[in-house]
Amino acid sequence: MTTQTHPVDHELIQAAAHVARTRCRGDNHTVAAAARARDGRIVTAVNAYHFTGGPCAELVLIGAAAAEGAYELDTIVAVGDRDRGVAPPCGRCRQVLLDYFPALKVIVREADRIRTVPITDLLPDSYVWADHQLEAE
Repeated sequence: MTTQTHPVDHELIQAAAHVARTRCRGDNHTVAAAARARDGRIVTAVNAYHFTGGPCAELVLIGAAAAEGAYELDTIVAVGDRDRGVAPPCGRCRQVLLDYFPALKVIVREADRIRTVPITDLLPDSYVWADHQLEAE
């Protein structure tokens, strides 16, 4: 596991928290995500909860970013509604985020501490299916 920690992007946390407060309503949308694209733009999204395993906010964000022409993401964070704060990505999201963006940084909360870590720290010894992952090693 890498011990490198990156600066926390507080503007990104605020953007996700704002979307969680203003757009997450009811049981269908309970988590918001925000990501900073390499060009500096901030993209946001909310989850689409469904009992069959609807997509998490991080996965919806990948599509929203692509729709805006932002194909390279630098940092991502998820924030829960009802003031639940920063939430780590689930296992499926960790794998997808790593596959799409192997250099991505993720903002996570551990107890009372918020930090930014490489996606590879959240999914060590991951399955490699994409050629660009092999080139990065």
